[in-house]
Amino acid sequence: MTEVTTNEYTEDGKVVRKIRSFVRREGRLTKGQEAAINECWETMGIDYQAQELNWRSVFGNDNPVILEIGFGMGASLVEMAKNAPDKNFIGIEVHSPGVGACLSSARDAGITNLRVMCHDAVEVFEHMIPDSSLFTLQLFFPDPWHKKRHHKRRIVQLEFAEMVRQKLIPEKGVFHMATDWENYAEHMVEVMEQAPGFKNIAENGPYVPRPDDRPLTKFEQRGHRLGHGVWDIKYLRVE
Repeated sequence: MTEVTTNEYTEDGKVVRKIRSFVRREGRLTKGQEAAINECWETMGIDYQAQELNWRSVFGNDNPVILEIGFGMGASLVEMAKNAPDKNFIGIEVHSPGVGACLSSARDAGITNLRVMCHDAVEVFEHMIPDSSLFTLQLFFPDPWHKKRHHKRRIVQLEFAEMVRQKLIPEKGVFHMATDWENYAEHMVEVMEQAPGFKNIAENGPYVPRPDDRPLTKFEQRGHRLGHGVWDIKYLRVE
């Protein structure tokens, strides 16, 4: 996903930089992906609107809500939803083919505890996600912007951490990050250690072992074969 900043202007013409999590990318839909969106959007899709969601209305129950930003093609998100029917999952992704692929997989798996959105996550959080309502916020393998001059474009920054904190349940909600770039893992820890209201829940060092509930993706399996590491980081909202 591509994190960007856009310029907005005040009434007197001053520039205000507005952070966006990523820009929507239409891409080329396959016929199967397009068919899945047309068939499944009414039951699993959520349209963006500047109005706060009610999770009971969205899912029909009060189960814990797990939200993932940037789910790619959705394979791991669908697997997590399938493996945890006692939890509700919502994914936000700006790449339309990924949304279509996710819906197709969810339909084929008969999943009912998953919803998806195709919109900028920062705007969704600002207007639609209720405060203190998320059990987990997942950010897996975001764009590392590995060149040093691009580090400011990384999504994990203090402002983003505060946005996440507000939406997590106090003393229960966890921000779970994963990356295969060690430098980005170090950056994530550095930012989160400065962010107020969070506590790293790792027992040995800043990283946790890969949790069983985070599926091992093909991408990650290939990385293991090539000797690449993956770092999981979990921070609890404490206030």
